[in-house]
Amino acid sequence: MKNQKGVKMGRLATAVMASVLVLAAACGKTETKPAEDVAAADVAETAEADESAEAALHVDVLDCGKIDVSDLDAFSSAGDYAGQTDTFTDTCFLIRHPDGIMLWDLGLPGMLAMAGPQTQQIYTVSLDKTLTSHLKDLGLTPDDIDYLAISHSHFDHIGQAAQVQNALWLVHEDELNAMFPSDGSEAQVPADQLALFAMFNPLERKTFRGDYDVFGDGSVVIFETPGHTPGHTSLQLMMPEAGPVLLAGDLYHRSESRELKRVPRFNYDEAMTLASMDAFEARAKELGATVIIQHEPQDIDPLKGEIQ
Repeated sequence: MKNQKGVKMGRLATAVMASVLVLAAACGKTETKPAEDVAAADVAETAEADESAEAALHVDVLDCGKIDVSDLDAFSSAGDYAGQTDTFTDTCFLIRHPDGIMLWDLGLPGMLAMAGPQTQQIYTVSLDKTLTSHLKDLGLTPDDIDYLAISHSHFDHIGQAAQVQNALWLVHEDELNAMFPSDGSEAQVPADQLALFAMFNPLERKTFRGDYDVFGDGSVVIFETPGHTPGHTSLQLMMPEAGPVLLAGDLYHRSESRELKRVPRFNYDEAMTLASMDAFEARAKELGATVIIQHEPQDIDPLKGEIQ
């Protein structure tokens, strides 16, 4: 992977620099400076290094579609959403780290950008711009994506896997088994969703359980929040300015769903979902984290396209 090469080159550069300093000291060619100058220089270098480290992580928030819901009854097993309507944003997140680039969630199917809005049952879905177009606007191509991860395998989170076929897919074992059952049978989902699953077949993959620290430094951590689907996950980010941020996936669909702990009727397991909500909120409280509900325009719009 590209980031592994960068790490190796960084280690090589560090080793070379260390050798140069040792040789310089042995030859008596180091310049002697007053102690106060050395201390001031050390402080300046440390501050610069800290500032560089803090500025390392950046997240671009990408508009990956819109979902108009004509009857929200399906989104609360308590029955209190019946007859209500709402508009959900469908959001992808491009996470840039010094050791690589990760894409979190893949939005609605890319074909909608050409086909225009489509209505099926309670949903009208639309997409203005594909992931490839978003990446082009940012000076990137799909080949620049090192990793991709999905919160879960519903159609509105996996729609554009075909555009990032060279990325390493980081996937929870239970979600992988839900998509591609280990007994060789076909997942019990509609045919159009099976077609989207097929786009993941060629991808190199890495499975995990528990917390998965993507870059090994705690800045980007995928963690389990099962219930909406068997292997549903959420994402923890440690941002230089915003501080801890949690992306909820579809643990919640609306602000009200979080406030009232409402579970959609179509969830895989309601009890499991409620337990995940409790664990998620405990993590958010412990970290003092900002929570972003990915389908909630009130959470997404104020970001203005980025998290810093």
